Amino acid sequence: MTFTAVLSALAGGLLIGSAAGLLLILSGRIAGVSGMVARAVGIADNGPPWLQAVSFVIGLQGGALMVAVATGAPAVTITSSVPLLAGAGLLVGFGTRLGNGCTSGHGVCGLARLSPRSIAATVAFMSAGIVTVYLARHLIGVD
Repeated sequence: MTFTAVLSALAGGLLIGSAAGLLLILSGRIAGVSGMVARAVGIADNGPPWLQAVSFVIGLQGGALMVAVATGAPAVTITSSVPLLAGAGLLVGFGTRLGNGCTSGHGVCGLARLSPRSIAATVAFMSAGIVTVYLARHLIGVD
């Protein structure tokens, strides 16, 4: 790992933490991306005001676009099949709704608040991810 990669990861972590903290301080809301997306597209009836959710989702895309323009977009190579990616995405979405939150809500905000529910959720989804990757790559042979 290069020094630039470490600085980049540190800057990203600081920005995510700062943004989540500001949202909590300014609006009293937890910055969970899955909940914001669900509210923005009309899947969830509760949560933040619709305009705030839409603004949050647009801001995520806009921030990524601004960083890509300023620093150059990283080269992305996708080696998995579209059906595998679609199935994985559906499972993540199902798990997110089942766990009432995703990595950003539970993993970033919940752990920072020492929420027992978020600690349990983070342990559960990290464990499931590790086991799934191990089974897929080493026993089934899916890459």
